[in-house]
Amino acid sequence: MKQIKAEDIVKTVSELCIKSCTTLGDDWWQTLDEAINKEESPLGKDILKQLQENAKLAAATKEALCQDTGVAVVFLELGQDVHITGGNLYEAINAGVRKGYTEGYLRKSVVNDPLIRKNTGDNTPAIIYTDIVPGDKLKITVAPKGAGSENMSALKMLKPADGREGVVQFVLDVVKTAGPNPCPPILVGVGIGGMFEKAALLAKKSLLRPLGQRNELPHIAELELELLEKINNSGIGPQGLGGRITALDVHVESHPTHIATLPVAVNIQCHATRHAEAIL
Repeated sequence: MKQIKAEDIVKTVSELCIKSCTTLGDDWWQTLDEAINKEESPLGKDILKQLQENAKLAAATKEALCQDTGVAVVFLELGQDVHITGGNLYEAINAGVRKGYTEGYLRKSVVNDPLIRKNTGDNTPAIIYTDIVPGDKLKITVAPKGAGSENMSALKMLKPADGREGVVQFVLDVVKTAGPNPCPPILVGVGIGGMFEKAALLAKKSLLRPLGQRNELPHIAELELELLEKINNSGIGPQGLGGRITALDVHVESHPTHIATLPVAVNIQCHATRHAEAIL
């Protein structure tokens, strides 16, 4: 049984909050370079270069990529042979978010109640998802999610008869309705199957996959490429001002489902595909 101190979790989460809000991964830089080369609109190309420059400045100064530093969504893979000492796991996660958002001068955007709407003042509580896995490690992924892109997300319970064509049409409808609101170029996460809540979680988890990495299932990988092509033929373009690059990528995850249903969720992410992970 491996013991992990709660104080180490607090420190790690704090660092991940700051890193995820200020630094983008190598996959993003490579994908944006490719997007700049593919973009046919001079204005669109200039916008993509400005996003690139913004990311460089954020990484150099350790300042937020965007003023909306979002809600801290935390994914945990907790080894079944791990024992947390010196505190409660979820309390440690929230203490780390509190510390990171305060010391990193990141905007606090969480309100205590969806109707009363008083700011909690420290960006807690985090939204935490936990998977119990084999082993003696704790993997922590922090993925800040801003409202501009989250508000453009959607879920629909399709009929099985709608099939693949129905899925494609729904995803395209969501993206076209979103238009410039989520600050394209976007990353489109799609969850298919499971039940109502499972499809939404699949869509959000798909956003963690490196850009350019296809689903392991050939028919799902083919669907990703088809959706990406059709979205980029929509003409929305960078920041909604027209062009070839509306999406940097499309990630689809699927799960077994009931014979009588076909849930589909679309979780849109802005160009800043923010997430950072660590293993304790």
